[in-house]
Amino acid sequence: MTSATLERPIVISKNKTTCFHCHDDIVDTTIHFDDKAFCCEGCKTVYQILDENNLCTFYTLDENAGLNQKGKTPPRGIGMPAQYAYLDDAETAGKIVDYQDDSTTRVSFLLPSMHCASCIWLLENLHRIDPAIFNSKVNFLKKDVTILFSNKEISLHRVAEILASIGYAPEINFNDVENIGQLPIDRTIYYKIGVAAFAFGNIMLLSFPEYLGLNASLEANFALFFGYINLILAIPVLVYSARDYIISAWQGIRQGHLNIDVPLSLGIFALFGRSAFEILTHTGAGYMDSFAGLIFFLLVGKWFQQKTFNHLSFERDYKSYFPVAANVRKEGQEVSTPINKLQIGDIITVRNGELVPADGVILRGDVRMDYSFVTGEAESVSKKSGDKVFAGGRQMGTSVDISLTRKVLQSYLTELWNNEAFKTAKKSHISFLADRAGRYFTGVILLVSMVAFFYWLPQDMGKAVNAATAVLIVACPCAVALAIPFTMGNILRILGRHQFYVKNTQVIENFERIDAVVFDKTGTITERLKNDILFKGEMTDDEKTGVFSLVQQSNHPLSMQIAKNLQNAIFYEVKEFKEILGKGVQGFVNQQFIKVGSAEFTYELKQNRVEQGKGVYISINNIVKGYFDIKPTYRAGFQQIISTFQNAKKDVYVLSGDNEKERIFLNQYLTNDSLNFNQSPTDKLNFIKKLQNQGKKVLMIGDGLNDAGALQQSDIGIVISENTNNFSPACDAILQADEFPKLPAFLQLSKKGSTIVNSAYFIALCYNIVGLSYAVTGNLSPVNAAILMPLSSITIVLFGVLMGNFAARKLEE
Repeated sequence: MTSATLERPIVISKNKTTCFHCHDDIVDTTIHFDDKAFCCEGCKTVYQILDENNLCTFYTLDENAGLNQKGKTPPRGIGMPAQYAYLDDAETAGKIVDYQDDSTTRVSFLLPSMHCASCIWLLENLHRIDPAIFNSKVNFLKKDVTILFSNKEISLHRVAEILASIGYAPEINFNDVENIGQLPIDRTIYYKIGVAAFAFGNIMLLSFPEYLGLNASLEANFALFFGYINLILAIPVLVYSARDYIISAWQGIRQGHLNIDVPLSLGIFALFGRSAFEILTHTGAGYMDSFAGLIFFLLVGKWFQQKTFNHLSFERDYKSYFPVAANVRKEGQEVSTPINKLQIGDIITVRNGELVPADGVILRGDVRMDYSFVTGEAESVSKKSGDKVFAGGRQMGTSVDISLTRKVLQSYLTELWNNEAFKTAKKSHISFLADRAGRYFTGVILLVSMVAFFYWLPQDMGKAVNAATAVLIVACPCAVALAIPFTMGNILRILGRHQFYVKNTQVIENFERIDAVVFDKTGTITERLKNDILFKGEMTDDEKTGVFSLVQQSNHPLSMQIAKNLQNAIFYEVKEFKEILGKGVQGFVNQQFIKVGSAEFTYELKQNRVEQGKGVYISINNIVKGYFDIKPTYRAGFQQIISTFQNAKKDVYVLSGDNEKERIFLNQYLTNDSLNFNQSPTDKLNFIKKLQNQGKKVLMIGDGLNDAGALQQSDIGIVISENTNNFSPACDAILQADEFPKLPAFLQLSKKGSTIVNSAYFIALCYNIVGLSYAVTGNLSPVNAAILMPLSSITIVLFGVLMGNFAARKLEE
């Protein structure tokens, strides 16, 4: 939108012109541009930048979008380059960038001045200001923006400069690099509660004569004086303490949406306006005590909600770190260590297909790193010894030793896991119910309030106002909005406590909709390292060392079992390592070409064929040396899990990349049609698609290796983890292998969450029916309604949390 089409006239108020950009009063009336007036050169410059890049839609999204630039460093000119010049230093820049290669940089900046929808729109359109910025993504709750840009065309210094030029100067603090993007605790609600409490208490004190029924005519002057004092005390409550409700309601109305704060704000204005009218016209004492009490109890209820929700969120964030472990090298041995315990200086070994959990420097190995999780680019990047690697990269090739230079950033891995690019789920029926309830509920309450007002108006003006305001206050649909986040958030926390780490509440809501369950076999329903293994054939000790060196590069369950069987203190360097999903691994070891995998993969030449067996074959220089006969050990409880799903009328299938030697055993639990062997990763993905084309919602349970495509395609994907570095953003949940037998109980608890939410809705409905029945009579005072409204919200919160805890204990018993 250009300035020619922009319709936002200069505002004149009390003979004062206001700034087109920030709406502040103008003192210097000489600053004009494009027929628009500005309060300072800073605001004018910001407008010019937006206008030059056709970004003036910014002003139409929110009339209070612009930030005042008076007294700030000029967005353009001599002063700006010096402000962020320190970012040109490579060492300094390295402390804040999330990722960097020869052409691309990814960085996150904290922007405290971000405050509205216009800010989000503008910050996500930075590419229109400079094409070297590929994309930018805002996290409004954290007040930060993540920017991906070409470091060949634009510097980090210039990116910060652009943000500052449009009024969003990044706040960069090197004292705590790991917490960049996190805002300090917002304590404004405490100040607002304090103002409301002070006014509420003092207004009640000044209103004692009225409460006691004293003869007002004897001390009319005192009554009048106290009335004015009450009005003065109430104004800060309206302007400051209640402002969030009023602003939220106004923004909802401007966007054509009746949010839950609209009826509440109407009640606030009705109560304050009626009271102010009575005091100023000397027709009554007003209801300023009720007004201040209303705001006080609303804020106390809001504080309780925030306190409880923040506690639940913190507890989950703290305890529910991904069950990803890194292999730390200590005294020549590899020790599996949870990533939250990794320290700067630790040396970790990352194998083919594994995720790099933290920034570091390569000490050994030349590899290719896939950063598609970070940048969205599928092309891998070549890395050699001495090069820096970044968290989120997936190692492709031989194993590599990395010395960590930063600790693991849990929030960064969470961001990757929740990235919409990897999985976009549809809203569940519960979320739709919440949306509809919030929207229609507001309309119904407004109608009831109007009917009550006009019904009582001919009889008693005071009763009409009381009835209308009581309806607006007592029937606030906050309980509907709170049911899902508190109930599902608490269940999320409980599941995390039992090492079942679910991505978000949306996944929990979707569990009850599942029609089919698909299991991978190897590493999922079988143990990774507890199988019986026997080699049938002949290999020299040198050949065994070569095979050991090759399979050490892979984290596939069968490779890990063979490596454990051939455990050797020495190993050779592996060159041209390649892992072909669903087939095997190959590479040059000690000048020998070794292949380990399926019979079809290793038998390129027909001669020297050993006795046909069903296992993992070894070929050296295209000569088959034998095969490992592996008898899998099935996880405890897998039979009961299959039976549980079958009893729940779910279709159950098993997909395996292995041969069919386990078919006879699995036929005890599943029919032949439900068993599929020799499945490639593509076959698994297509099988999921086939079920979905039949209208089924599919739950896929795998180990995150060959199953990545199927996990992403499924409606819900669960990865079974055995403390190995198999973190994959393709999945929706991660289950610690030791807790596998409890999977049906976990899913049952998730379904209980939906039942609890629906029960909470019913409780809220009953409460509102009772409350409204009393409110429309005009006998329910606004202050009593104000007490009951947050009380109902607290009831819903406690109901959701306590019922979730009760359901969890019942399942545990």
